[in-house]
Amino acid sequence: MKILLSNDDGYNAKGLHVLRQELSKYATVVTVAPELNRSGASNSLTLEQPLRLTDHGDDVYSVNGTPTDCVHLALTGLLDYEPDIVVSGINAGANMGDDVLYSGTVAAAMEGRFLGLPAIAISSCSHTLEHVNSAAHTIGLLFQQMNDFPDKEDTILNINVPNLPWGEVRGLQTTRLGRRHKAEPVINDKDPRGQPIYWVGPPGKEQDAGEGTDFYAIREGFVSVTPIHTDLTRYQALKDTADWLTKINK
Repeated sequence: MKILLSNDDGYNAKGLHVLRQELSKYATVVTVAPELNRSGASNSLTLEQPLRLTDHGDDVYSVNGTPTDCVHLALTGLLDYEPDIVVSGINAGANMGDDVLYSGTVAAAMEGRFLGLPAIAISSCSHTLEHVNSAAHTIGLLFQQMNDFPDKEDTILNINVPNLPWGEVRGLQTTRLGRRHKAEPVINDKDPRGQPIYWVGPPGKEQDAGEGTDFYAIREGFVSVTPIHTDLTRYQALKDTADWLTKINK
């Protein structure tokens, strides 16, 4: 097996190195990740300036771009073979609910799926990664059974691991994305010259976070495994939208 590994925290991030060590037990791993932290980059591509690739040896590369840039470059120009799967992480901090819309970690996996490969995004629910080995162990368990996953060709697995030692993790649960309240207001400040600046505020608190959601699983000490896909169509609204447009067309 050959794995393309990326992230959004940067090629020097602790979570990436721990994940690479774990994945190397099962496959050949090539890492292509941002040269700097690009958290929150979502699915953005760099189109107005060239991408520069730096070879750090041992199949580790950094790119002066976004996580999506990294996976796109790797799969459409760098590698002379097609990997079997794209894995993104281990992110420092959860990617649950609405977070997936902004997450560079999820976006790297999503780009792999856009380009035809199975994909996994994995995050540890701690910004300091005290128990990052629990996330690595989770990936190890999944890879031992990966060939038996029936929907791997069409699904991105978004995995969040509680900030617990592995012995305290209660198991793995299939979940759906929860939802947050709207984000907190931006923070107003001034730069040293007295000009106004703004910091994006923190994400909203949990709103839709009941049983069955990723938020609930993490609170209860389970690993959350959410199957997501790239088709954003709201199929439930197709008929109502068609009826509405029929009236307009008349």
